[in-house]
Amino acid sequence: MTTQLQEIAYSPEIATKPEMLVCKDLRKVYPTPKGDYVVLDDLQLSIKKGEFVSIIGHSGCGKSTLLTMIAGLNEISGGQIIVDHEPIRDAGPDRAVVFQSPSLLSWLTALQNVMIGVKQVFPGASKAQKEEICKYYLDKVGLGNDFHKRATDLSQGMQQRVGIARAFALKPKVLLLDEPFGMLDSLTRGELQDVLLEIWQKEKITAVAITHDVDESIFLADRVIMMTSGPYAKIGDELEIPFERPRNRKDVLEHPDYYDYRAYLLNFLNH
Repeated sequence: MTTQLQEIAYSPEIATKPEMLVCKDLRKVYPTPKGDYVVLDDLQLSIKKGEFVSIIGHSGCGKSTLLTMIAGLNEISGGQIIVDHEPIRDAGPDRAVVFQSPSLLSWLTALQNVMIGVKQVFPGASKAQKEEICKYYLDKVGLGNDFHKRATDLSQGMQQRVGIARAFALKPKVLLLDEPFGMLDSLTRGELQDVLLEIWQKEKITAVAITHDVDESIFLADRVIMMTSGPYAKIGDELEIPFERPRNRKDVLEHPDYYDYRAYLLNFLNH
């Protein structure tokens, strides 16, 4: 186990990587009629290039607020967020977000929904090259036969697959996942976790996932970040998950340390 007061024992592969995402002295304040409400205060976070980090904490602790600040969709009240050594100022394609609801344009096809971002990020590519990028990632998420189906004709799980394809197709430096499987049934949730990890394993994009699910946080991540309850939320603890990659769900569940990690996270959440 590791705690915030101990040095994180990164795996040898991750330990040699540079920092990709750094939050320094991060603060988020919302003004209210009764005075300022401080959601996040003095939050410090460092994530290595290619690392997959899960963030857990009680509802209302500011997990999603942190994610939207990193995405550039929520103003920073204090401190800095640095991506690849550059302070962020607003939203950008270097940070792709997969939300709980994929928010597709219902009248467009799966291919067209992915194409919107690809056109912006790769303006110099030919039409055929852009289409190839879109089809590649749609195929990777299991929609190789559904390129031309309109979003309204796709199930909720299929729509989220489009959302995942859309994010990876931007070739971002950081992939941000805000409870992307929270609205799905358990079977579909498990399938999409596997799909996500399979693509991530190949792309090795730095990833940050917000989740309420302790088991999901362990299965996905190299490290689980635990946030304290708000107001004035910050990083309360950290836990390295040293399971080998690529990961197999059965192997993870049968690992002798799995339930120790699970108990450690639940103990943090219950105190």
